[in-house]
Amino acid sequence: MKDHLSDFKPFVASTERQKEFSWRAIILGIILSVFFAIGNAYLGLKVGMTISASIPAAVMSMAILRAFFRNVSILENNIVQTVAAVGEGLAAGVIFTIPALFILGDKPPILNIFLLAVLGGILGVLFMIPMRRYIIVQEHGILPFPEGTACAEILKAGEKSQPNAILALWGIIIGALYKTLNGAFYLWNETMNFVIKPYEKAVFGMDGTPALLGVGYIIGPRISAVLFAGGALGWWVLIPLIKMFGEGMTTVFPATTPISQMESIDIWSNYIRYIGAGAVAAGGLITLFRIIPVIRRTMIEMLREVFHLFKMKKRDVERTDHDISLSYLLLGSLAIIIALWAFPGFHLNIVTIILLVVLGFFFVAVTSITVGIVGSSSSPVSGMTITTLLITCLILLGLGWTSRVYLLGAITMSAVANIAIALGSTTSQDLKTGFLLGATPRSQQIAEIIGLFLPAIAIGFTIYLLDDVYKFGSTKLPAPQATLMALIAKGVIQQQLPLTLVIIGVVLGFLVYFMRVSVLAFAIGLYLPISLSTSVMFGGLIHLIFEHFSKDEKSLGRGILMASGLVAGDACMGVIIALLAVLGWIPASKPGLLSDWFSLAFFIVLSLFLGFISYKKFKAK
Repeated sequence: MKDHLSDFKPFVASTERQKEFSWRAIILGIILSVFFAIGNAYLGLKVGMTISASIPAAVMSMAILRAFFRNVSILENNIVQTVAAVGEGLAAGVIFTIPALFILGDKPPILNIFLLAVLGGILGVLFMIPMRRYIIVQEHGILPFPEGTACAEILKAGEKSQPNAILALWGIIIGALYKTLNGAFYLWNETMNFVIKPYEKAVFGMDGTPALLGVGYIIGPRISAVLFAGGALGWWVLIPLIKMFGEGMTTVFPATTPISQMESIDIWSNYIRYIGAGAVAAGGLITLFRIIPVIRRTMIEMLREVFHLFKMKKRDVERTDHDISLSYLLLGSLAIIIALWAFPGFHLNIVTIILLVVLGFFFVAVTSITVGIVGSSSSPVSGMTITTLLITCLILLGLGWTSRVYLLGAITMSAVANIAIALGSTTSQDLKTGFLLGATPRSQQIAEIIGLFLPAIAIGFTIYLLDDVYKFGSTKLPAPQATLMALIAKGVIQQQLPLTLVIIGVVLGFLVYFMRVSVLAFAIGLYLPISLSTSVMFGGLIHLIFEHFSKDEKSLGRGILMASGLVAGDACMGVIIALLAVLGWIPASKPGLLSDWFSLAFFIVLSLFLGFISYKKFKAK
């Protein structure tokens, strides 16, 4: 081991035995996992990002278990947050890819979605096992793992004092109530649009939802500002320019309507999204090139660990170093790969299966390193999946396989790879938390596999509900990554991609990188409707303003708990409203009773309340 490990001692010593893998922890973890899976599925399809479930799940676990049981150990609470985080990771893996099949007109049955989610999720957990000792243990002190480390500190602090879970609960209630009033009773409009007529009818829009406000607060002012800048460039610079120079009746590919007859949303759909796609691809490539030295070192160390595991006897392993055995890893991975190849509804052949194994394993390693450096919120999981899909499509095109079945096979393979990558990212953060606390890795790994099944079912039903009500690719539910996957797969394999627009996006992405700005955040802002990024920017501003006034470090944590509750309450109520609309009990859409100015006023009040919650606590001390 390296020098920086010589003084490290976990919170619970390896020789100490505490209750860890208990059914009360597993059951609570699964309940929270389903909750965060549904919420993040809705959020990801709307805004293209998910929020980490580990910290709010850890706080809620400590409060709930203490309320009903005695002698609850810190390692049990760690199992709860480990299982709960699976829902968030699984949601990201599924909703970034599976809706692309819906968009291409091939709705997979819920059983297929369930199988893809579970098999891809288990693959991601298994792929992380041979990497754990190097990435988590040997690189301790080098790879910070922000969320994993923060979660461990919260669990440690919770051992000394009662966690303030009431803020998360209030956030859930307020988020759900706000969503009910404008989404079910239609008292005011969720989306506000203000047209600036003298400026080529440019649109200033805002989706006034608690979820977007909470996301902005959680990711902070810098990333929110970059996201907003991407949207502002697209909607307030590029779209007016295209309108100004697009006078006349000439039709420009890929659109089928003259620019002079288009609204801003049409120009965004036909042109700006392709530029955004190129910028996202550039962001993914830049990330890969930046961490090539770390990837190379990881692969070498990982191979050494595999051979070490073959030689190592079970009795030689300390409790805190005990993983799922290598034999289960190899047999489990092989069984999953055979199942994916043999199942007829997945459209996978031997070429896509080989690509899945090679690219999936490689990108699980890459993502695990990346989240160790920048954290889960900034990790380019979707960028890695886009790279996987692009490589697969180019290979299929080179082989002359351009029929529809290969197009669907490429998307399906990328879906499994993306789920594995997302679970690898989640698992690495959880294992880091466990390493700091002195947890048993094997218990965490088994808990994560158990925790996959129920959220996988819930996500399948959630996807069908949301598509029936809002339709993927619409302004209500853009499904940005999935729409991008469909565009890339269809464009490359069937050679219908407007390359000039994509190349403009790639060049723009590299220019943004040279200015030392987060390319992926900027590209996603460019790719999304402006109404989403403005709302996220509001949350970032509230974070900045109230953090400036409050010097108490705990105030930020209180705000994040409240924001997490807003996201969860809004997102879960959104899914319930979609169900009510499918049943015909309420209309899917309807103009609000109050004007857009009232909608803006209510959203500002909610924003100020979020900031005031943390600041008030600080002043009271």
